[in-house]
Amino acid sequence: MIFRPFYYDTGCAAYVFGCGSEGIGAVVDPQEHDIDTYINFAESKGLNIAQVIDTHLHADHASGARTLAERSRASYRLHRDADVSFPFEPIDDNDEVVLGNTRLRVLHTPGHTPESVCLLVTDLRRGPEPWFLLTGDTLFVGAVGRPDLPGQVEKSAGDLYDSLHEKVLSLPDELEIYPGHFAGSACGAGMSGKPSTTIGFEKRFNAVLSLGRDAFIEAVSVVPDKPADMVELMRINRGLA
Repeated sequence: MIFRPFYYDTGCAAYVFGCGSEGIGAVVDPQEHDIDTYINFAESKGLNIAQVIDTHLHADHASGARTLAERSRASYRLHRDADVSFPFEPIDDNDEVVLGNTRLRVLHTPGHTPESVCLLVTDLRRGPEPWFLLTGDTLFVGAVGRPDLPGQVEKSAGDLYDSLHEKVLSLPDELEIYPGHFAGSACGAGMSGKPSTTIGFEKRFNAVLSLGRDAFIEAVSVVPDKPADMVELMRINRGLA
């Protein structure tokens, strides 16, 4: 498998990866300002970008996913619940996305936003067991996603608790975790500057994951200030501007 994270000073991450033997790849959570970089990297590795996926509708940066999909003639994917004004190819819970020997399984994990997903990635040349999970804004290193962006903070926090405990924390402890953000982002509170982790490490050291449901809701409902340009960025990413 070819796998390359792209980390930004804003605390954001994007990912390019795929099957090197068949030359089929995907880009997850691309940023508008860095589209040429993803394309150039994929071309250098012989990857055809076939899938472009946003794990959710971003509130802190302009997504480059639609533009990248158009330039690459790729499918643009969002969870079916995404509230947007443009067409996209929907993904649903437990869907499989095939990239040659690389396979993605969609986990719908609402909480940060209603349409949030995590992507469970397997490399069949390595073995049948999943290798890593792209968690978007659901789980970070030492923190979890903020639940206040869609409104209804307590309901969203409860959804986030259920998503984490029913979909994510039951995965193997050795599974690698690659989040959508690290320290420097306003999309969660208390994020580490380390950009990757494992399920086992988070279960042991991420304090909010050991809380009961009510205590979790109370704890994660205390959030940083919303990004100053959030409203305009959400309009852009929903295709309304």
